[in-house]
Amino acid sequence: MIQAPKGTKDCLPQDSYRFQYVESIMRKHAALSGYREVRTPVFEHTELFLRGVGDTTDIVQKEMYTFNDKGGRSITLKPEGTAGAVRALIEGKLYAQAQPVKMYYINNPIFRYENPQHGRLREHHQFGMECFGAREPSADAELIAGLLNMLAELGLDDLTVNINSIGCPQCRPVYHQRLREYLAGQMDQLCDNCRERFDRNPLRVLDCKETGCKRVVKNAPVILDTLCGECAGHFEGLKGLLDAAKVSYQIDPLIVRGLDYYTKTVFEIIMHGQREGLALCGGGRYDGLVEQLDGPPLAGVGFGIGIERILMELDTKGIALPQPPLYHAYVANIAPDDFVRAFELVLALRGRGIQADCDHTGRNLRAQFKYANKLGIRVMAIVGGEERERGNIKLRDMQTGEEKEVPAQNALETIENMLKG
Repeated sequence: MIQAPKGTKDCLPQDSYRFQYVESIMRKHAALSGYREVRTPVFEHTELFLRGVGDTTDIVQKEMYTFNDKGGRSITLKPEGTAGAVRALIEGKLYAQAQPVKMYYINNPIFRYENPQHGRLREHHQFGMECFGAREPSADAELIAGLLNMLAELGLDDLTVNINSIGCPQCRPVYHQRLREYLAGQMDQLCDNCRERFDRNPLRVLDCKETGCKRVVKNAPVILDTLCGECAGHFEGLKGLLDAAKVSYQIDPLIVRGLDYYTKTVFEIIMHGQREGLALCGGGRYDGLVEQLDGPPLAGVGFGIGIERILMELDTKGIALPQPPLYHAYVANIAPDDFVRAFELVLALRGRGIQADCDHTGRNLRAQFKYANKLGIRVMAIVGGEERERGNIKLRDMQTGEEKEVPAQNALETIENMLKG
């Protein structure tokens, strides 16, 4: 038997309503803040991620699915959502529109060659929001507050926001120098990757998951101490706006996120309970990324969150999502020669927006009733028998067991009224 590739998971028909419900809440909250949907290709030219994500990151060095197509071009399946959104912004000349330009992506397949574990797949689906053209910290605060409101509506409210600022190209070199000076005396405790990153991008050491590296960085210099006036003012502005929004937060100077494009604000939403301290999602500001990818100077800020990760947290907390009925009405045929009339009634019901079905497997009437009960049908229409001879159709309320006979020409309206009652 052929199985799904390691690190992937099917979403089966009986489970799809959970994705759809979560996605509906995401769309609702994106729309509340004026974000519109963008859809980008599932694969991009590899250069986009080398230049955008950063060639010193774990994503680029270890996790990307990269291959040459039949034309010899290097292609990569999307390992994150922001770079593709920026490429679409530039190629579509959206920067010429009134700013800020707000966009979101949803059910966006993301591919990373990681070790599959609980809550981490090699293919997952991401929801993200990106805001371009707004340098003020209010854009950052809007995203964080809106994200928390969205998660709270889903039932995930036992969360903490951790924030940090990693400065800008003007002040970050000062921190890089201090960090190198600190790490230089402890190189033997760093992993091979971090020793390689020491000269090119020492900030990546703070993001390393190796035990030895994590132990070293606990006492590393704090990046907030080297911020320039502009970055420090931006961070103070963010904190003030989060206070005004009554968002509880903590400052974590070790947050740098795993992508090289971040500037100033970075943040993570941290879980409590069984997975205490693990990040549910994260994001931040990337004021230089658009220009870095050959666009105009344009500020940006955004976040990404895995839909599967949210569903896993809902399961952990025992939060059930509302499951819509598959059908509202079922039309049974007593005899085979009654099927055409049953089929016509089903089509007429669907024409009025009522989810309805009939038998497609040749079941007898008793089996049709059994099938309808399994589906949780609300109204059952029975076509044929003595009722047919009188020009009528029998209707049954499957919740109360009440039956009534109505003229065939009134069946549609009567079924509608029964479903409303």
